[in-house]
Amino acid sequence: MSDDRQGLDLLSETVDLAVQYGLDVVGALIILIGGWVAAGWVRRKLLRVLERAPRVDQTLRPVIASVVRYVILVFVLIAVLAQFGVQTTSIIALLAAGGLAIGLALQGTLQNIAAGIMFLFLRPFRVGDYIDAEGLAGTVNEIGLFTTQMRTYDGIYLEVPNAKIWNRAITNYSRVEARRLDLVVGIGYQDDIDKALAAMMDLLVKDERVNDDPAPQVMVKELGDSAVNLNLRCWIAPGDYWSLRFDLTKAIKQRLDAEGITIPFPQRDVHLIQDKN
Repeated sequence: MSDDRQGLDLLSETVDLAVQYGLDVVGALIILIGGWVAAGWVRRKLLRVLERAPRVDQTLRPVIASVVRYVILVFVLIAVLAQFGVQTTSIIALLAAGGLAIGLALQGTLQNIAAGIMFLFLRPFRVGDYIDAEGLAGTVNEIGLFTTQMRTYDGIYLEVPNAKIWNRAITNYSRVEARRLDLVVGIGYQDDIDKALAAMMDLLVKDERVNDDPAPQVMVKELGDSAVNLNLRCWIAPGDYWSLRFDLTKAIKQRLDAEGITIPFPQRDVHLIQDKN
C-alpha cells in the first residue's frame, strides 16, 4: 500500500507541475505571438502616419518605424521572461549578457546598424537618389537599420548591407541640381566648321531642357585622324540626362545631314608599290 501511495503522490506532483508550467508556457506563447503581431501592426500604422507628415523626411520614416517595432519586441521579451517568474533585475542582467554575446557573434550586423545611423546623420544620399557605390548602383527605395534597398536601372530589386555601401566611395547622380552633358561629334575636314557649330548651337538653344545658366557651348575639341571633333556641352537637370543625350544624338545626325555636313568614319589609305624587278 505504501508503494501505491508514493506512486499516487508522485503522479499528483507531476500533474501539478505540468499544469503550472504548462499554463506559463501557453501564456508566454500568447504574449510572444501577440507581441510580434502587434509590433508589425504598429510599424505599418506608424509608416502610414509618417507618410502624411510632410515635415518628416522620407528617409527617416522606415527607420523610425523599425526602431519602434524593435522597442516593442524588447518589452515583449521581458514580458515573456516575467511569465516564468524571472525578476526585473535578472532580466536586465540577462539582456546585458545576451546583448554582449550577440554583439560579439554579430559584429557584421552591428556594423550595418552603425552604417545605417551614419547614413541618417551625414545624408550622402536620400530615398529617390540614384547612386553608384563602386558597382552597387541603383535608385534608393529605402534606407533601413541593416540594409539599403535599391532598384537598378533595369528594374531589378537590390538589397545591400549598409556596411558594404559605407566602406565604398559613393557617387550620387541626383544630389546636385544640374549635371553637365558632353557630346563629341566628328565632321569631315572638307566641311564648314562654323556652319556645323551654328547648327549644333541652334539645337541646344531651342531645347527647353537645356539650362541658360551656365550657357551651352559648342567648340572645336581636336583635330583627329579622320575628323574634326566638335564638343557640345550643356547643363541640364539630372533627371533629363539620358533622354536629352539620346534625343540630341539623333537630332545632330539629322541636322548635319540636312546641312550637307558629313560625319566621317575611320578610314585608312593603303598604297601598293609594285616591284619592277
